[in-house]
Amino acid sequence: MVSKALSLKNIPKLMGKTAKVWFNDEPFRLSAIIAYYAILSLPALIIIIMNVVGGIWGKEIVQGELLGEISEAIGTEAAESIRMMIVDQGDKSTSLFATIVGIGTLLYGATGVFFQLQESFDKIWKTKPKYTNGIIATIMSRLKSIGFILILGFLLLVSFVLTSLLSTFSNRLELFLPEKLLKYVFIFDILISLGFIYVLFGAMFKFLPSKPISWKAVRVGAAITAILFIIGKYLLAIYFSTMQPGSTYGAAGSIILVMLWVSYSSLILFYGAHFTKVYADEYGLSIDNNDDEALDEALEEIN
Repeated sequence: MVSKALSLKNIPKLMGKTAKVWFNDEPFRLSAIIAYYAILSLPALIIIIMNVVGGIWGKEIVQGELLGEISEAIGTEAAESIRMMIVDQGDKSTSLFATIVGIGTLLYGATGVFFQLQESFDKIWKTKPKYTNGIIATIMSRLKSIGFILILGFLLLVSFVLTSLLSTFSNRLELFLPEKLLKYVFIFDILISLGFIYVLFGAMFKFLPSKPISWKAVRVGAAITAILFIIGKYLLAIYFSTMQPGSTYGAAGSIILVMLWVSYSSLILFYGAHFTKVYADEYGLSIDNNDDEALDEALEEIN
Protein backbone atom coordinates (compact mmCIF):
# COMPACT_ATOMS: atom_id res chain seq x y z
CA MET A 1 0.00 0.00 0.00
CA VAL A 2 1.33 3.43 -0.96
CA SER A 3 1.74 5.93 1.86
CA LYS A 4 -0.66 8.86 1.67
CA ALA A 5 -1.36 11.98 3.69
CA LEU A 6 -3.73 11.87 6.65
CA SER A 7 -7.17 13.31 5.98
CA LEU A 8 -8.87 14.86 9.01
CA LYS A 9 -12.29 13.68 7.85
CA ASN A 10 -11.04 10.09 8.13
CA ILE A 11 -10.11 10.40 11.81
CA PRO A 12 -13.63 9.52 13.11
CA LYS A 13 -13.61 6.41 10.89
CA LEU A 14 -10.16 5.43 12.15
CA MET A 15 -11.21 5.98 15.77
CA GLY A 16 -14.30 3.84 15.30
CA LYS A 17 -12.27 1.03 13.74
CA THR A 18 -9.72 1.37 16.54
CA ALA A 19 -12.43 1.01 19.20
CA LYS A 20 -13.43 -2.39 17.83
CA VAL A 21 -9.87 -3.71 17.72
CA TRP A 22 -9.08 -2.20 21.13
CA PHE A 23 -12.06 -3.85 22.81
CA ASN A 24 -11.25 -7.26 21.31
CA ASP A 25 -7.72 -7.17 22.85
CA GLU A 26 -8.99 -7.25 26.47
CA PRO A 27 -7.79 -3.76 27.45
CA PHE A 28 -9.33 -3.97 30.95
CA ARG A 29 -7.25 -7.01 31.86
CA LEU A 30 -4.08 -5.44 30.51
CA SER A 31 -4.72 -2.14 32.30
CA ALA A 32 -5.25 -4.01 35.59
CA ILE A 33 -1.81 -5.63 35.18
CA ILE A 34 -0.21 -2.22 34.58
CA ALA A 35 -1.97 -0.83 37.66
CA TYR A 36 -0.59 -3.67 39.79
CA TYR A 37 3.00 -3.00 38.75
CA ALA A 38 2.46 0.74 39.20
CA ILE A 39 1.52 0.17 42.86
CA LEU A 40 4.67 -1.90 43.35
CA SER A 41 6.84 0.87 41.91
CA LEU A 42 5.24 3.82 43.74
CA PRO A 43 7.23 3.81 47.02
CA ALA A 44 10.56 3.26 45.25
CA LEU A 45 9.67 5.83 42.61
CA ILE A 46 9.20 8.40 45.36
CA ILE A 47 12.64 7.57 46.79
CA ILE A 48 14.33 8.01 43.41
CA ILE A 49 12.53 11.23 42.54
CA MET A 50 13.20 12.76 45.95
CA ASN A 51 16.91 11.86 45.87
CA VAL A 52 17.72 12.41 42.19
CA VAL A 53 15.35 15.04 40.81
CA GLY A 54 15.05 16.65 44.23
CA GLY A 55 18.83 16.90 44.44
CA ILE A 56 18.79 19.05 41.30
CA TRP A 57 15.61 21.05 41.68
CA GLY A 58 15.12 20.97 45.46
CA LYS A 59 13.25 18.35 47.46
CA GLU A 60 10.62 20.71 48.81
CA ILE A 61 9.81 22.01 45.33
CA VAL A 62 9.63 18.49 43.89
CA GLN A 63 7.40 17.40 46.75
CA GLY A 64 5.07 20.34 46.20
CA GLU A 65 4.87 19.75 42.45
CA LEU A 66 4.21 16.03 42.86
CA LEU A 67 1.54 16.53 45.49
CA GLY A 68 -0.12 19.20 43.38
CA GLU A 69 -0.32 16.88 40.37
CA ILE A 70 -1.54 13.96 42.49
CA SER A 71 -4.13 16.09 44.25
CA GLU A 72 -5.42 17.38 40.93
CA ALA A 73 -5.65 13.86 39.50
CA ILE A 74 -7.04 11.71 42.33
CA GLY A 75 -7.98 14.06 45.15
CA THR A 76 -6.51 15.66 48.26
CA GLU A 77 -7.00 12.65 50.55
CA ALA A 78 -4.93 10.35 48.37
CA ALA A 79 -2.36 13.12 47.97
CA GLU A 80 -2.15 13.48 51.76
CA SER A 81 -1.56 9.75 52.18
CA ILE A 82 1.21 9.87 49.61
CA ARG A 83 2.61 12.97 51.30
CA MET A 84 3.06 10.96 54.48
CA MET A 85 4.91 8.36 52.44
CA ILE A 86 7.15 11.09 51.04
CA VAL A 87 7.81 12.46 54.53
CA ASP A 88 8.74 9.02 55.86
CA GLN A 89 11.06 8.30 52.96
CA GLY A 90 12.43 11.82 53.00
CA ASP A 91 13.71 11.30 56.53
CA LYS A 92 15.71 8.35 55.25
CA SER A 93 17.01 10.02 52.14
CA THR A 94 20.58 10.13 53.44
CA SER A 95 20.58 6.39 54.14
CA LEU A 96 22.61 4.51 51.55
CA PHE A 97 20.79 1.29 52.39
CA ALA A 98 17.37 2.87 51.83
CA THR A 99 18.52 4.29 48.52
CA ILE A 100 19.86 0.92 47.32
CA VAL A 101 16.66 -0.85 48.38
CA GLY A 102 14.61 1.86 46.70
CA ILE A 103 16.53 1.52 43.42
CA GLY A 104 16.18 -2.26 43.51
CA THR A 105 12.46 -2.07 44.18
CA LEU A 106 12.05 0.53 41.49
CA LEU A 107 13.86 -1.62 38.93
CA TYR A 108 11.64 -4.57 39.80
CA GLY A 109 8.37 -2.67 39.80
CA ALA A 110 8.83 0.07 37.23
CA THR A 111 10.61 -2.13 34.70
CA GLY A 112 7.74 -4.54 35.14
CA VAL A 113 5.36 -1.82 33.98
CA PHE A 114 7.32 -1.16 30.79
CA PHE A 115 7.95 -4.88 30.30
CA GLN A 116 4.21 -5.54 30.31
CA LEU A 117 3.65 -2.57 28.00
CA GLN A 118 6.24 -3.94 25.59
CA GLU A 119 4.52 -7.33 25.50
CA SER A 120 1.18 -5.61 24.90
CA PHE A 121 2.61 -3.45 22.10
CA ASP A 122 4.23 -6.50 20.52
CA LYS A 123 0.83 -8.17 20.51
CA ILE A 124 -0.77 -5.11 18.91
CA TRP A 125 1.90 -4.84 16.20
CA LYS A 126 2.26 -8.64 15.87
CA THR A 127 6.02 -8.44 16.36
CA LYS A 128 8.32 -10.91 18.08
CA PRO A 129 11.37 -10.26 20.28
CA LYS A 130 14.58 -10.01 18.30
CA TYR A 131 16.43 -12.36 20.66
CA THR A 132 15.31 -15.98 20.61
CA ASN A 133 16.98 -16.73 23.96
CA GLY A 134 14.36 -16.02 26.64
CA ILE A 135 16.86 -14.88 29.27
CA ILE A 136 18.64 -12.48 26.92
CA ALA A 137 15.31 -11.16 25.63
CA THR A 138 14.13 -10.49 29.19
CA ILE A 139 17.39 -8.75 30.15
CA MET A 140 17.31 -6.53 27.07
CA SER A 141 13.66 -5.67 27.71
CA ARG A 142 14.45 -4.71 31.30
CA LEU A 143 17.40 -2.58 30.19
CA LYS A 144 15.14 -0.83 27.71
CA SER A 145 12.68 -0.24 30.54
CA ILE A 146 15.41 1.39 32.64
CA GLY A 147 15.99 3.77 29.76
CA PHE A 148 12.33 4.76 29.81
CA ILE A 149 12.53 5.37 33.56
CA LEU A 150 15.39 7.80 32.91
CA ILE A 151 13.40 9.46 30.13
CA LEU A 152 10.44 9.82 32.47
CA GLY A 153 12.64 11.39 35.15
CA PHE A 154 14.19 13.80 32.65
CA LEU A 155 10.81 14.86 31.27
CA LEU A 156 9.52 15.32 34.80
CA LEU A 157 12.43 17.60 35.62
CA VAL A 158 11.89 19.60 32.42
CA SER A 159 8.19 19.88 33.25
CA PHE A 160 9.04 21.27 36.70
CA VAL A 161 11.37 23.86 35.19
CA LEU A 162 8.86 24.99 32.55
CA THR A 163 6.03 25.16 35.08
CA SER A 164 8.18 27.27 37.36
CA LEU A 165 9.10 29.63 34.52
CA LEU A 166 5.46 29.91 33.53
CA SER A 167 4.49 30.76 37.11
CA THR A 168 7.17 33.45 37.29
CA PHE A 169 6.19 34.81 33.88
CA SER A 170 2.51 35.01 34.82
CA ASN A 171 3.40 36.88 38.02
CA ARG A 172 5.28 39.44 35.97
CA LEU A 173 2.36 39.76 33.56
CA GLU A 174 0.11 40.80 36.42
CA LEU A 175 1.88 44.17 36.36
CA PHE A 176 1.07 44.82 32.69
CA LEU A 177 -2.03 42.87 31.63
CA PRO A 178 -5.63 43.17 32.82
CA GLU A 179 -6.99 40.44 35.06
CA LYS A 180 -9.30 39.08 32.36
CA LEU A 181 -6.37 38.12 30.12
CA LEU A 182 -4.47 36.45 32.96
CA LYS A 183 -7.16 33.77 33.17
CA TYR A 184 -5.93 32.36 29.86
CA VAL A 185 -2.40 31.73 31.11
CA PHE A 186 -3.54 28.26 32.16
CA ILE A 187 -3.66 27.39 28.44
CA PHE A 188 0.13 27.47 28.37
CA ASP A 189 0.18 25.07 31.32
CA ILE A 190 -2.03 22.68 29.38
CA LEU A 191 0.24 22.98 26.35
CA ILE A 192 3.27 22.15 28.50
CA SER A 193 1.52 19.05 29.84
CA LEU A 194 0.43 18.12 26.33
CA GLY A 195 4.00 18.43 25.02
CA PHE A 196 5.38 16.38 27.92
CA ILE A 197 2.86 13.59 27.36
CA TYR A 198 3.30 13.69 23.58
CA VAL A 199 7.06 13.13 23.83
CA LEU A 200 6.63 10.32 26.35
CA PHE A 201 3.95 8.52 24.34
CA GLY A 202 5.88 9.04 21.13
CA ALA A 203 8.98 7.43 22.64
CA MET A 204 6.91 4.53 23.99
CA PHE A 205 5.14 3.86 20.69
CA LYS A 206 8.40 4.16 18.75
CA PHE A 207 10.83 2.14 20.87
CA LEU A 208 8.92 -0.13 23.26
CA PRO A 209 7.83 -2.65 20.60
CA SER A 210 10.47 -5.21 19.65
CA LYS A 211 10.65 -3.61 16.22
CA PRO A 212 10.91 0.20 15.88
CA ILE A 213 7.78 1.79 14.45
CA SER A 214 7.74 4.39 11.67
CA TRP A 215 7.87 7.98 12.97
CA LYS A 216 5.14 8.93 10.51
CA ALA A 217 2.75 6.62 12.31
CA VAL A 218 4.05 7.41 15.78
CA ARG A 219 3.75 11.19 15.55
CA VAL A 220 0.05 11.00 14.64
CA GLY A 221 -0.76 8.23 17.11
CA ALA A 222 1.08 9.96 19.95
CA ALA A 223 -0.70 13.25 19.21
CA ILE A 224 -4.15 11.63 19.30
CA THR A 225 -3.26 9.74 22.48
CA ALA A 226 -1.90 12.84 24.21
CA ILE A 227 -5.07 14.80 23.46
CA LEU A 228 -7.27 11.95 24.69
CA PHE A 229 -5.08 11.61 27.80
CA ILE A 230 -5.40 15.30 28.69
CA ILE A 231 -9.17 15.13 28.24
CA GLY A 232 -9.32 11.93 30.28
CA LYS A 233 -7.18 13.49 32.99
CA TYR A 234 -9.73 16.22 33.69
CA LEU A 235 -12.71 13.89 33.34
CA LEU A 236 -11.15 11.47 35.82
CA ALA A 237 -10.47 14.35 38.22
CA ILE A 238 -14.17 15.26 38.08
CA TYR A 239 -15.16 11.63 38.53
CA PHE A 240 -12.89 11.09 41.55
CA SER A 241 -13.99 14.34 43.21
CA THR A 242 -17.73 13.72 42.78
CA MET A 243 -18.12 9.93 43.04
CA GLN A 244 -15.22 9.30 45.48
CA PRO A 245 -14.79 5.64 44.45
CA GLY A 246 -12.14 5.00 47.11
CA SER A 247 -14.36 6.01 50.05
CA THR A 248 -15.80 2.51 50.47
CA TYR A 249 -12.36 0.93 50.92
CA GLY A 250 -11.39 2.69 54.15
CA ALA A 251 -7.64 2.84 54.79
CA ALA A 252 -6.94 1.18 51.44
CA GLY A 253 -8.85 3.90 49.59
CA SER A 254 -5.72 5.77 48.53
CA ILE A 255 -4.19 2.66 46.97
CA ILE A 256 -7.46 1.88 45.20
CA LEU A 257 -7.59 5.42 43.78
CA VAL A 258 -4.05 5.15 42.44
CA MET A 259 -4.81 1.78 40.85
CA LEU A 260 -8.04 3.09 39.33
CA TRP A 261 -6.29 6.17 37.92
CA VAL A 262 -3.48 4.08 36.40
CA SER A 263 -5.95 1.53 35.08
CA TYR A 264 -8.14 4.14 33.40
CA SER A 265 -5.11 5.93 32.01
CA SER A 266 -3.78 2.64 30.63
CA LEU A 267 -7.05 2.13 28.78
CA ILE A 268 -6.39 5.41 26.95
CA LEU A 269 -2.78 4.41 26.30
CA PHE A 270 -3.77 1.08 24.78
CA TYR A 271 -6.42 2.78 22.67
CA GLY A 272 -3.75 5.16 21.38
CA ALA A 273 -1.42 2.26 20.58
CA HIS A 274 -4.20 0.52 18.64
CA PHE A 275 -5.00 3.77 16.83
CA THR A 276 -1.35 4.04 15.78
CA LYS A 277 -1.47 0.50 14.36
CA VAL A 278 -4.80 1.06 12.59
CA TYR A 279 -3.54 4.36 11.16
CA ALA A 280 -0.29 2.74 10.00
CA ASP A 281 -2.17 -0.07 8.25
CA GLU A 282 -4.63 2.35 6.65
CA TYR A 283 -1.94 4.67 5.30
CA GLY A 284 0.71 2.12 4.41
CA LEU A 285 3.18 2.99 7.16
CA SER A 286 5.15 -0.16 7.90
CA ILE A 287 7.52 -1.01 10.72
CA ASP A 288 10.81 0.87 10.50
CA ASN A 289 13.57 -1.68 10.01
CA ASN A 290 16.41 0.81 9.43
CA ASP A 291 17.83 0.39 12.92
CA ASP A 292 17.87 -3.40 12.64
CA GLU A 293 19.43 -3.33 9.16
CA ALA A 294 22.19 -0.99 10.33
CA LEU A 295 22.91 -3.23 13.32
CA ASP A 296 23.03 -6.35 11.16
CA GLU A 297 25.47 -4.68 8.75
CA ALA A 298 27.72 -3.65 11.65
CA LEU A 299 27.74 -7.21 13.00
CA GLU A 300 28.64 -8.58 9.56
CA GLU A 301 31.59 -6.18 9.30
CA ILE A 302 32.86 -7.26 12.74
CA ASN A 303 32.58 -10.93 11.79
